[in-house]
Amino acid sequence: MKHRSGLFVVLLIAVVWVAGCAAQPASHGGPVADYASLIDALRTGGATVESAGAVSQPFFSVAGRVIRVEGADVQIFEYENEEMTEADAAKISPDGSSIGTSMVTWVSTPHFYKAGKLIVLYVGDDAGVIAALDAALGAEFAGRGES
Repeated sequence: MKHRSGLFVVLLIAVVWVAGCAAQPASHGGPVADYASLIDALRTGGATVESAGAVSQPFFSVAGRVIRVEGADVQIFEYENEEMTEADAAKISPDGSSIGTSMVTWVSTPHFYKAGKLIVLYVGDDAGVIAALDAALGAEFAGRGES
């Protein structure tokens, strides 16, 4: 009888543990495709990330969000689908100096990334921020960085 009650306790603990694991929110994991998966990827890579508000750029068809990565502002534009992302990304010149018909004078070096439904813009030269974005998103597709 003692053996059965011990087995029952072990099974009960296993059932509670499995149920607890199932109740945890799923990780987004996988490649970056949207805002949530970008935040996950940056944090998984060890970067400090915090929300910092909204942003609007006249040359993009969607409003964006600003996050702070290691204290630097990074703009994230999330589109309804990848086709819309590609349409806006195609407007960006290779060096990032013009977007569509807009000529842009940046206060520092622009770095443009895209992944899934996102265009990500970082204007700056912080090597740690660039490394975090490169790790999460791959090499920039436009801008004047050395990525």
